[in-house]
Amino acid sequence: MNQRDPRFKKRLAVNFGTEEATRVAFTEDISGTGMFLRSANVCVPNTKLTITIRFEDNSTASLEARVMWAKKVPQNLFHLVRKTGMGVRIIRFQTGEQNYRSYCSQLADRTLPPA
Repeated sequence: MNQRDPRFKKRLAVNFGTEEATRVAFTEDISGTGMFLRSANVCVPNTKLTITIRFEDNSTASLEARVMWAKKVPQNLFHLVRKTGMGVRIIRFQTGEQNYRSYCSQLADRTLPPA
């Protein structure tokens, strides 16, 4: 993820996988270029993922992303360790790009100070 792109702390349910989006995770933060997925099912860096994300208004976005970094911990420590999961960078949207961009804009409007 581009460190200059603002990140917004937000917990949204996502489905992800290498072929089909069958595993469940939650976002911890999102930005216009990627997101952090909190999950015990961690993929190695450079893995290409299919991700479906559901927003609060029940709209969705499906996208392809690349794992940029990952941190896996033993299952019994999952809830004790911060940042367990994967940072992913969006490669391209399959559907719902406008939903995603609009959601990020709404978060920015709520959290960023006026210019």
